[in-house]
Amino acid sequence: MSFGRPGAATLLNPTPPDRGSFPLDHEGECKEMMKTYLKCLKSNGNKGTACRTGAKAYLDCRMQRGLMDRDEWKNLGLGGVDDTPSTSAIDSDNKSSSKSGGPKT
Repeated sequence: MSFGRPGAATLLNPTPPDRGSFPLDHEGECKEMMKTYLKCLKSNGNKGTACRTGAKAYLDCRMQRGLMDRDEWKNLGLGGVDDTPSTSAIDSDNKSSSKSGGPKT
């Protein structure tokens, strides 16, 4: 009896996709970078352009810890991003801190 598969069918050997599949961060090694990036997205109306440095920091953390394959930044869409925070991300951070009583130091 075949129980759900054709009796003459050959077994398939599945292969993982080239991109888009990587291990989850079960140990929370990159959790702080992820939180920073998500906070930036939230404060900028989910506009990723202002948070590209955060995305780069998060992906760099994942690559350094073997949670994803190392790749060139240009292949990840972050080739022109430097490692300093963007001014729009800083401005939005300052706006939110002025509501709470003053600039962050």
